[in-house]
Amino acid sequence: MRRFANLAAVGALVLTAGCYHAVVETGRPSSGQIIENEWASSWIAGLVPPATVNTASQCPNGVSKVETKHSFLNMLAAFVTFNIYSPMTITVTCATGGTASAADAIEAGTTLEERTAAFEAAIAKSKATGAPVYVQF
Repeated sequence: MRRFANLAAVGALVLTAGCYHAVVETGRPSSGQIIENEWASSWIAGLVPPATVNTASQCPNGVSKVETKHSFLNMLAAFVTFNIYSPMTITVTCATGGTASAADAIEAGTTLEERTAAFEAAIAKSKATGAPVYVQF
């Protein structure tokens, strides 16, 4: 009976152990440029987070996706240090330039009717092209 309890405990431990994985997508198209930090240092089981990944110089058009996960080796390091040091892998995917340009601009007038018409035209153009449209006042 004791052996069955030990096997059940080990089985429960194996089944509940998994790799933590979170993905945040901004909705912007990916450029394919990736910034990866495989050993981002966090402390005390993640209570002290890793340093911020500086992407401003490498991703001039912003970020498309941020992915954080604990790989097997990250979890092994956390286990060996009793979760005092708990590293994680951070992967940042840069975005392409998907901003509106002056060529896509729609001129809005000064009256309420003209501005309303300009916004309706911008909405229709954006919906048709799938791209942002700039409304200029």
